[in-house]
Amino acid sequence: MNSEPFPRILVDLADKLGPLCEQLEELSAGLVDVEDWPGHQLQLIADAGLLGWGLPAEFGGRPVSDESMLAMYESLAAACLTTTFVLTQRNAACQRIANSDNQEIKADLLPRLCAGELFATVGISHLTTSRQHLAKPAVSAVETDTGYVLNGTVPWVTGAPSADHLVSGGALADGRQVLMAVSASLSGVEVKSPMRLLALSASQTATVAFNDVLVPRHALLAGPVENVMRVKGGGAGSLTTSALAVGVTGGILNRLSHEAERRPDLVPIHRALAAEWTKAKADLSAAATNSELVRHEANSLVLRAAQAYLAASKGAGFVIGHPAERAVREAMFFLVWSCPQPVVSAALREFACVIG
Repeated sequence: MNSEPFPRILVDLADKLGPLCEQLEELSAGLVDVEDWPGHQLQLIADAGLLGWGLPAEFGGRPVSDESMLAMYESLAAACLTTTFVLTQRNAACQRIANSDNQEIKADLLPRLCAGELFATVGISHLTTSRQHLAKPAVSAVETDTGYVLNGTVPWVTGAPSADHLVSGGALADGRQVLMAVSASLSGVEVKSPMRLLALSASQTATVAFNDVLVPRHALLAGPVENVMRVKGGGAGSLTTSALAVGVTGGILNRLSHEAERRPDLVPIHRALAAEWTKAKADLSAAATNSELVRHEANSLVLRAAQAYLAASKGAGFVIGHPAERAVREAMFFLVWSCPQPVVSAALREFACVIG
């Protein structure tokens, strides 16, 4: 992919990124419950020209390196994790569309997605190889003359109530899978009420049911093929979650530094965590392999930094609405979001103080 290098593109957008992050951080306290969809925040990101990042220029996008995308995610996550998480799911849908061989659907959707005129998201967890042992697929697909009929339930769909399109799919009787750009307006698409979560409830993550949904053939992105999620994946992949964890840590350390300015006892604590954060940023930039190790390090750091900030804030930080209590809840998100078993196992060993 022809893409702009990391230093140049961030310098180009430095004037926009700084004010944008300030606005997102100021607004982040208002993202509390399921009613608090960050639509305004997404519009600010669109106004800053970031919705086209990583997408083809021919459709209004701006191709950039994975390193640039990760750096953007870091900066935005430091300001507002909820908004940035929603953005990653939107970008994942856009990248799946962009990487498809279906020129018709790309020409139809990508220009409007880049311009912020449409919102798309993903519902793909049920298509991963980890779910293939189930006797009955979560979503079945039956081929017809005009497309595919989907039936079943997609368990985790971020931003589902606001989505114009859902990148999802199902499994045929022979085990092959299809991935499609499912219009939310199709008959039989049922979005359940968003779930109230420990954190990030405003992401409006919900279950979506497909009830005899006929998706036209022109909306096919990939398949039918076994393990469709392995076909032309997109973007920085599993490192995105680590980038957000590193970004959230940076935001926590910034707030902890303000506490340290008036409390000398916190200076060595902040210094030690900041040194580890600097290493984590470097490891993330250099990670071509062993992304699971980077993820574990980022998870461990964000959890410990959040707890240090809470302890430093004392009783005030235990009050709902304080940045410290929100930081602790948001840090827990990284234990469950796209967390592979080796990372979970490493965390459990760390919690239990088990070596090796």
